Amino acid sequence: MSDVVIQNLVKTYPGNTDRATDDVSLEIADGEFMVLLGPSGCGKTTLLRMIAGLELPDGGSVAIGGRDVTYQPAHQRGLSMVFQSYAVFPHRTVRDNIGFGLTMARKDRAEITRKVEWAADLLQLGRYLDRKPAQLSGGQRQRVAVARAIVMDADVLLMDEPLSNLDALLRLEFRTELKKIVQDLGTTTVYVTHDQGEALSLGDRVAVMRAGRIVQLGDPIAVYDSPADRFVGGFLGSPPMNFLAAKVDPDGTRLHVADDVVPAPPAARSRGGRDVLLGVRPENIGVHPDDGDVPARVEVLEPTGSAVLITVDVGDESLKATAPATFRARPGDVVYLSFPPETMRLYDAETHDAIAAS
Repeated sequence: MSDVVIQNLVKTYPGNTDRATDDVSLEIADGEFMVLLGPSGCGKTTLLRMIAGLELPDGGSVAIGGRDVTYQPAHQRGLSMVFQSYAVFPHRTVRDNIGFGLTMARKDRAEITRKVEWAADLLQLGRYLDRKPAQLSGGQRQRVAVARAIVMDADVLLMDEPLSNLDALLRLEFRTELKKIVQDLGTTTVYVTHDQGEALSLGDRVAVMRAGRIVQLGDPIAVYDSPADRFVGGFLGSPPMNFLAAKVDPDGTRLHVADDVVPAPPAARSRGGRDVLLGVRPENIGVHPDDGDVPARVEVLEPTGSAVLITVDVGDESLKATAPATFRARPGDVVYLSFPPETMRLYDAETHDAIAAS
């Protein structure tokens, strides 16, 4: 078993009164692909480094496969790690870079050769084994780093933003390959990223972090569709979720948005007569040329090829909506929006926490 159990991890750096991780607990199942997602400075890399043994916590514990490793040296934890900066040796060949850990572990030469060639084939590096890193592209160097990690047959694979140095197209291609490799290996994986697209596409579950804490944990679809608070809704999605001030009718069946009224979702029933925030994803807003619940004035149109991203003003607020690529409008035009109740999410106007359906 290679599960990872983190309990109440606390880490504070000297000279900083805020905790890098603030009482974080997380259980990662054997073979699970867990993504730690959040903005810079939220504590995700610190958490990963404490799992790796590269940082020691001020409190709490880390267990791997039922074994307490909180204060064990990194090399005794049975882990492999892929860094953001590749961390390949420039003076060694691809073959020697991939096999470095096996060589240091004094493995049999035949075993080293077999594993290096296996990993090179898996990551399409077979023809580059005798080249130096300077002769490779950035994507190929990152493949070398991944190959070096997987040959070690580690209990847990740790990855710290491994795709962030790649260009956009290469990142998409390598993301697909990486997911297939990890699925085939079945290795427990902890992956750190600030890229929500990576998180949603790669993870079995996503732990969204903010200010040293996990603010939401769940499968990617649940986290995206039902953000736990305004921060998560505003962080996930490109563009992110829209938020509009609204007021619930006394009977909880309708919402007042600007000067108009729209049907309310079930969560409104417990908030009759109260102010709320309406959260709705751009792709869930209906945009119509002449018929809908809420009139809006077009400000900006951004064709994306498959769709048109439209920025509109509703009363004093601005939001983004997605329309079909064939939709035609000009800045200044009035369009009409509809908000399907099943796609609406309501948030407390003061705490910004999600309001559950009663």
